[in-house]
Amino acid sequence: MENIVEVKNLEKYFSNFSLKEVNLTVKKGFITGFIGPNGAGKSTTIRCIMNLTRADHGKVRIFGKTHEEDTENIKQRIGFVQDESFFYGHLSLEQNKKLIAPFYQTWNEKLFAHYIERFELPRMKKVDHLSKGMKMKFSLAMALSHNPELIIMDEPTSGLDPVFRRELLELLQDIIQDEEKAVFFSTHITQDLEKVADFITFIDNGKIVASEEKDALLEQHAVVKGPKEWLTAERRRLLHGVKETDIGFEGLLTEKQRLAGEADGQVLLERPSLEDIMFYTVKERKNGHSTIA
Repeated sequence: MENIVEVKNLEKYFSNFSLKEVNLTVKKGFITGFIGPNGAGKSTTIRCIMNLTRADHGKVRIFGKTHEEDTENIKQRIGFVQDESFFYGHLSLEQNKKLIAPFYQTWNEKLFAHYIERFELPRMKKVDHLSKGMKMKFSLAMALSHNPELIIMDEPTSGLDPVFRRELLELLQDIIQDEEKAVFFSTHITQDLEKVADFITFIDNGKIVASEEKDALLEQHAVVKGPKEWLTAERRRLLHGVKETDIGFEGLLTEKQRLAGEADGQVLLERPSLEDIMFYTVKERKNGHSTIA
């Protein structure tokens, strides 16, 4: 599998936060989900990938090149969608398009018209008069209308109604069918990624916690529930984010195979969601313990 994006040992330091040795890849022909709680470093990582923020250390290669080597060509081949609108609010959608489209060598006016119709967008309405969801739809239309090979989206489903969220997920799956494009999709709505992502990269507190195939990640973990007397000190070490009550406990088992033969019908093992994995792991870190490797 060819990597369209390769991030190696990326670091960025701020006064109250830092990215620390971030390593990740985005593979051609697949959707890679990027998850983590608010403030974990998702947007900062994406800004470094896009060269909107200069990293303090590490390398970012896109299509085999760094921004220092060929940033103009790289950005021609990327469709970028942000949570916040960057368009001219006092201008209409059509006026914004006329200003921005000439920057893209592969701009496709017919494709733009297709997305405007599909997303039911009012061409002549001013951006400032659009809802947040409509602004996001316009961002998507602009990003997709120059046939990008890499689509990077930072919280694209934020503010979208459930119907369009599902339509967007179907659209992303259609886009990668030719196996020549890739999607890097950052979101805190993990249910969306469970539907469409092939790979998951999980970041917490500026560090990559896990980066692998989604199904493998889910298969390795389990939510464990059972009586308190089962929870010995040794077994507790296998769990993250343990919550205890008067009658029992629950927690995230990070290496399910290590519990083989010990469940013995006394505890319940449930397949976790991505939200479960994120919740219990972050809880463990906040309690001062290590996270999964």
